[in-house]
Amino acid sequence: MNKLLEVEGLELAYGEVPACRDISFHVEQGEIVTLIGANGAGKSTTMRAVAGAMAPRRGRILFAGEDVTQLPAHRRALAGIALVPEGRRVFPALTVRENLEMGGFKYRNDQKKIQALIDRSLEMFPLLRERAAQPASTLSGGEQQMLALSRALMSEPKLLCLDEPSLGLAPLVVQDIFHSIVAANAAGTSILLVEQNARYALETASRGYVLQTGSIIASGTCDALKQDERVKEAYLGRR
Repeated sequence: MNKLLEVEGLELAYGEVPACRDISFHVEQGEIVTLIGANGAGKSTTMRAVAGAMAPRRGRILFAGEDVTQLPAHRRALAGIALVPEGRRVFPALTVRENLEMGGFKYRNDQKKIQALIDRSLEMFPLLRERAAQPASTLSGGEQQMLALSRALMSEPKLLCLDEPSLGLAPLVVQDIFHSIVAANAAGTSILLVEQNARYALETASRGYVLQTGSIIASGTCDALKQDERVKEAYLGRR
């Protein structure tokens, strides 16, 4: 496999407050890779840097072999990086359909393409079809997460960055979301998954990295990480 995303020696900070240091990892074509860790470990900060929402102090980010470290977020989106941020961040006053159209903005001059992508999204999440004309603000938390995921997939990304997709959702909804994540990956989208629910993350991904206080303390296949005593004790609820 070829490396789609390479993060090398990343150092991130909020003003003068350091958040992450010497972060290095990669995602290969067709992989699901997860970043796990406790609140404040630096997972979301790292994800924001990958998507272009935060400039690093040091290090570099390569995407499809190109250095995108200084590329703004909208240029990274056009290059094939899509972010589903923590908290979903749908456009509340826009309808479900309008949110999806915003996700397909790069195809705005090809209405047939946009319609085909909307049809695919509504097939993936039939609940959204019933609510296509409703403002996004009227959706439940789970439905908003479905919409945020569908909106990101409207751009046909090479890399889908998912930040805490299970946060605040009922277990049955979480199962639906993760089934859709696996389906998107099976259709050819590589995925970088930030997830506090380590059990779901390690069951879904093939490889993972464990962050603690802004640094990577362990990495490997998810099967190996499940047997790591530090991971078992801190994140899987057993010694």
